[in-house]
Amino acid sequence: MKSIGFKSAIISAAISLTAAGLFLLATLSGEYTIVERIGGIGWVALLSMIILMPVITPLVKRKSGGN
Repeated sequence: MKSIGFKSAIISAAISLTAAGLFLLATLSGEYTIVERIGGIGWVALLSMIILMPVITPLVKRKSGGN
């Protein structure tokens, strides 16, 4: 069985990458350079991970029965 930390990291990473993808889609219609888009994607993904990890981990722990 996978550890709680690993499961929460996978969930957080999936949500963060989804947010970064949505950021990319939002910038496609504008006049942004590739450097601005890549920087924004990285920034959104990083900040999303920082915000989501402390939120997702307790939820996964509670759902798995606290192991």
